[in-house]
Amino acid sequence: MDPENSNYGNAWEMNATKLWLGVAIGVAVGVGIALSRRKKTRWEQAQEFTSRVRERTPDFADATRDICERVKTIYDEGLKVVEDAGELWSHGRKLVGY
Repeated sequence: MDPENSNYGNAWEMNATKLWLGVAIGVAVGVGIALSRRKKTRWEQAQEFTSRVRERTPDFADATRDICERVKTIYDEGLKVVEDAGELWSHGRKLVGY
């Protein structure tokens, strides 16, 4: 074998290695993109939803507590209005003579 052919063979092998390395990287990127964009099953979506809820549970608890306090205040104020309306009704009936 002459040195000229030996160098040519070495260059070809180096280029082939680079080619296969590029193909492998391209395949890895393609598979990664395909896996990241695949549709999730209902089970995976349910698991993701429950983990999000679990992360936000303190926020839900605070919001629920605030809502309950507001509803209680509205109920108490409504009760006062009804009691006052009842007193006014009975006072009006007394004035009319019923």
